[in-house]
Amino acid sequence: MFFKHRNPHAVEELGNQNLLELIYNVKDSWDHAKETEHAVYEGQVDNELYSRTKLQEQKYLYLYGKARRSHLHGYLNDSVIKQ
Repeated sequence: MFFKHRNPHAVEELGNQNLLELIYNVKDSWDHAKETEHAVYEGQVDNELYSRTKLQEQKYLYLYGKARRSHLHGYLNDSVIKQ
């Protein structure tokens, strides 16, 4: 009654946008962790570095699955698409 003129999906859309931004940030963090792991000499990768990479991967996969269940679609990254 008090808020009948507001968009009922505005809060959901805001949450979806925040989720997408979080996914992109975690993906960047995961990519950085993978690059760091590969930059270190293969024989000297310790468990902590490997664990951090796996943790970032699991965070990304969890958020990605949550976005898929919500039927979210992100935007295409311009750096990936080159013609």
